[in-house]
Amino acid sequence: MIRDEFGELDLIAGVATGAIAHGVLVAQELGLPFAYVRSSKKDHGMSNQIEGVVESGQSVVVIEDLVSTGQSSLAAVKALREAGCNVKGMVAIFTYGLESATKNFKEENCILHTLTDYNHLIKYALEMKYIKESDKLSLVSWRENPEGWGK
Repeated sequence: MIRDEFGELDLIAGVATGAIAHGVLVAQELGLPFAYVRSSKKDHGMSNQIEGVVESGQSVVVIEDLVSTGQSSLAAVKALREAGCNVKGMVAIFTYGLESATKNFKEENCILHTLTDYNHLIKYALEMKYIKESDKLSLVSWRENPEGWGK
């Protein structure tokens, strides 16, 4: 999917810490170098936010485990862009599909592809009888307004 959606790449980057292992596996599978991006610069040593060899002009896809609002994911994209990288997009394992994430990715002009999402999780949970139809209503209600849910 990554090659089909983004073409030729120079680097795979993972978002620390949850996506480092996934990113390494993707980089290995694609035969590409790997770097990872912390949420902020270290306060000791070389003060790096990005670990690994990253060069200006490289085409990069960012790997993430989970996207909720997208803010921490997009912080990694911003750091890579500031380092001169051409971030072609992001691939995540899962997204809640929150409206705020869709808005944030659009505003940052970053394509997001995910392997699965909240809607599919709920559908599967119903099919497998992990939840009841009445549970679905509560779960959908949460996703529509996570900040106000349960108040």
